Amino acid sequence: MKFSCLILLLLILVGTSCKSDVVSEGKTYAHKQEIPKLIDFNFHVKPILSDRCYTCHGPDESKMEGGLRLDTEEGAFVALGKEKDRFAIVAGKPDSSELVHRIYTTDPDDIMPPPESNLTLSDYEKAILKRWIEQGAQWKKHWAFLPPVNNIPEVSDELNFIVNDIDKFILSKLKENNIAPSAQAEPDYLIRRLSFDLTGLPPTIEDLDTYSDDLDSYIDKLLASDAYAERMTAEWLDLARYSDTHGYQDDLERVMWPWRDWVIHSYKNNLPYDKFVRWQLAGDLLPEPTKEMIVATAFNRNHKITQEGGVVPEEYRVEYVSDRTQTFGTAFLGLSVECAKCHDHKYDPISQKDYFSLYAFFNSVPEKGLIQPYGAIPEPYLEIKPEDIKEQLAFINNVDTMESIPLMIMEDMEEPRETFVLGRGAYDNPTVKVFPNTPKSVLAFGDDLPPNRLGLSEWLFDDQNPITARVAVNRIWQIIFGEGIVSTSYDFGNQGALPSHPELLDHLAIKFKAMNWDQKALIKYIVSSATYQQSSKIKADIAEIDPENKLLSRSPRKRLTAEMIRDQALASSGLLNRIVGGPSVKPYQPAGIWAEKTGGGGRSTAKYVEDSGDKLYRRSIYTFWKRTVPPPSMMTFDAASRDFCIVKRQSTSTPLQALVLLNDPQITEAARVISYKALSANDNIESSVKYIFRSITSRLPSEEELLTLLNFYKESEQDFESDKERMMEFLAVGEYEIEYENKSELAALSTVALAIFNLDESISLS
Repeated sequence: MKFSCLILLLLILVGTSCKSDVVSEGKTYAHKQEIPKLIDFNFHVKPILSDRCYTCHGPDESKMEGGLRLDTEEGAFVALGKEKDRFAIVAGKPDSSELVHRIYTTDPDDIMPPPESNLTLSDYEKAILKRWIEQGAQWKKHWAFLPPVNNIPEVSDELNFIVNDIDKFILSKLKENNIAPSAQAEPDYLIRRLSFDLTGLPPTIEDLDTYSDDLDSYIDKLLASDAYAERMTAEWLDLARYSDTHGYQDDLERVMWPWRDWVIHSYKNNLPYDKFVRWQLAGDLLPEPTKEMIVATAFNRNHKITQEGGVVPEEYRVEYVSDRTQTFGTAFLGLSVECAKCHDHKYDPISQKDYFSLYAFFNSVPEKGLIQPYGAIPEPYLEIKPEDIKEQLAFINNVDTMESIPLMIMEDMEEPRETFVLGRGAYDNPTVKVFPNTPKSVLAFGDDLPPNRLGLSEWLFDDQNPITARVAVNRIWQIIFGEGIVSTSYDFGNQGALPSHPELLDHLAIKFKAMNWDQKALIKYIVSSATYQQSSKIKADIAEIDPENKLLSRSPRKRLTAEMIRDQALASSGLLNRIVGGPSVKPYQPAGIWAEKTGGGGRSTAKYVEDSGDKLYRRSIYTFWKRTVPPPSMMTFDAASRDFCIVKRQSTSTPLQALVLLNDPQITEAARVISYKALSANDNIESSVKYIFRSITSRLPSEEELLTLLNFYKESEQDFESDKERMMEFLAVGEYEIEYENKSELAALSTVALAIFNLDESISLS
């Protein structure tokens, strides 16, 4: 079979499978942006000030022009000029407000923003600012720092759309925009969507046949599975910057997988989110900590560590503390605290002193900046012995029966290390001494809290903390919908995106706390909503109004993650090894990549030694992760590099992705195995094609699709019969051995399976 033939087939199948994606209602709308009747400072005014004005009138005092600050209420209403007789903002009096004069004037010497800034205001934005002043110029704290309020809207439901309170928020916003929600998706699509969203794996044919009329039971089954725990852990590994190597230069191997086993165990047993986080931040500081609590603290040691000779150890030790600080800020506060390492934050109310006060919580680990001697285990670490696993740590899967497993964990010095503000963030430029503290803009650190990581974790889950629950539920929403209610899940600050449904975000945050931080209960609440269960078909009449589907009038279409694409091939073909936990494994990878990137050292990471047997077919969560050379096929599909905390992956479409799907030995081998499975279970090629198609896409092919695939099968069979050598080469891909007499039949059906694996529908959810 020629490569061009496969491409042509894919184009034909994509055309036939996508015909129903756009539903035309025969109407078009010209969406006009109307000035809101009531202007809200946070949602209408502040984004304009932040984007257009903060450069010269923001938190950076060194760049402040004209004595005017527009990031604080005091600064915005201060008297200006030599005579102190002018005001940028006069509440209720736009004609007396210098800001209004400056944004409407045509004088190039007076207009704001100034021409040289290359910034401009639209007529809509000018009108927003003017009307806000007319309405009294009410100022508010940043929305994320205000306590959440549970205001569930009252909304009429003529379409019987509402299943739970989530739907009330969505329907209310849709009605404001004269949009109707979509009908429920067809059962096969819903079951596939639920299976991938909750477990990262495709549904079985038995699932499709059993649960089409009982989605509630299916959700419960998925949430109770090991696969659910592994799916959620895959997300947490990005956030925790998990890796099997130290990073930097030789990139030596480290043992962190027992912590990964703990994360899987925690998700399987539904450890409440507050405990889940508290144990990772400060399990060692809890009263009479168990070994499990101490294992959890390895979360803080997932950062890179250098073994490079000639470095300044203190410089790197400071980097490790900075990494823990940044991870805390990104993962749990949704704030870019790292921007305040060298100077006061230019956009958010976080000073450099705030940064190093937060840094102080993580600064007392008795660690070295350089691994010494070369290859040593960085202290502090815990020796996990077989008896520990038997008595306390049964969740650790020591399949290699190691006598002692060294795991880096957290520990604090008896006498806390002194912390100073570091001028320009430089390790050798200490200035003012600071003590453990939190940004007051979020919540003041209580006097009754211990000034250590345990106190920090208690502050994080203080009932008055406005941001912890919001950040957590937004990330769960992102896992399920592909986009958070706040699309910048890594930034809830002034430069981050505003929530698309702020009242819904507050509702979920309050409900999550009322559920005692039960993640499974929250996820079931979300996926049980009519909002989640909508069809993904795009209505042409609203495509112009809401092209990005921010209003959620339909289910979003999203591509599977890098792990899911590989795991789907393993699961649908029956190759998947479902053993849970244990050391990382080395599946198929292009030869020589590690050797090219290693500069003479590296020891066990100098050369990639591929595993064999069942280890080749472990879930992708267990793939060995070398920081300097991450798994190439996963990186092609936008996996995180794990160099630092990532809470949202990029999403790209590149030609390399098609090349991976067409040539990856794991996909090719899976195509061969699922074809053998289909031929063994069916009496004819047509039934075999249907079996493969449904196993991969979760639905049966249409008549047109089936005819196209059968024609492709015949062409491929003829090609292989005329070129036996190429046929045998194709069938030899992958370690899994198959004995099948009619090899041209197996090879031809395998090319059909490979084509189906390559469909957009196969690597996407709709």
